[in-house]
Amino acid sequence: MTTKAYFGGGCFWCIEAVFTKIKGVSSAISGYSGGKVANPSYEQVSGGGTGHVETVEVTFDPSIVTYDQLLSVFFSVHDPTTMDRQGGDVGEQYRSVVFYADEEQKKQVEAFINNLKKEETFSQPIVTIVEALKEFYKAEAYHQQYYEQHPERAYCQVVISPKLAKLKQEYQHLLK
Repeated sequence: MTTKAYFGGGCFWCIEAVFTKIKGVSSAISGYSGGKVANPSYEQVSGGGTGHVETVEVTFDPSIVTYDQLLSVFFSVHDPTTMDRQGGDVGEQYRSVVFYADEEQKKQVEAFINNLKKEETFSQPIVTIVEALKEFYKAEAYHQQYYEQHPERAYCQVVISPKLAKLKQEYQHLLK
């Protein structure tokens, strides 16, 4: 049995590339969530004003990898303390957000964030938004599996590869 989780933490190419490496994850799909425009295009979302976030839909088997483990990975590979930005990616479409699919996920992510705050994991306040999933719109085909198709591109080398190196170093036990 599988379930789904939804994460926005900067460019979806980064988040997708990370989650495709995790045992128990059967798919990671780039798309858009949280906005007010139905079936948005990349151009609309990247231009701002739609309210959408570049989001990744992660389908996983909770008997292999838990939601808490996915949250742990998510919070380690992006900066949850910067408002509407991740590195050089700036705008509302890059905000840190976890879209919950049900009340149990909401409870888990809120408890997870509260624990991060209690442990003072980050030196700055966590600004990650916890929001109910309304719709998920799959991004255009050329955005899917971007890193796997273009590992030589500068963005992949400079931004995504270090995230994957960190993942390998800190979460070897979760990797496929």
